[in-house]
Amino acid sequence: MIAARARHWRQTRRLTVVLMALWLATGFCTVYFARELANITVFGWPLSFYMAAQGAALVCLAIIGVYAWRMRQFDRLYRHALESGA
Repeated sequence: MIAARARHWRQTRRLTVVLMALWLATGFCTVYFARELANITVFGWPLSFYMAAQGAALVCLAIIGVYAWRMRQFDRLYRHALESGA
């Protein structure tokens, strides 16, 4: 039972770190590298403008969706591990 909890917590932390790194990359790095990203166009607009206007918000929503989906899977696995160990 303790091993299942430790595994669940380890998976949760790993998922959180990966998603927070993705959020940092889309939120901070697009602003920090805006001049370099302005040379890349998406639908006729510079990538830096697109990320500031819409892209970062869409990525944030995707991160929330992935987090909810994966945590639901982790919780199911954890519940099964606890039920089989009890």
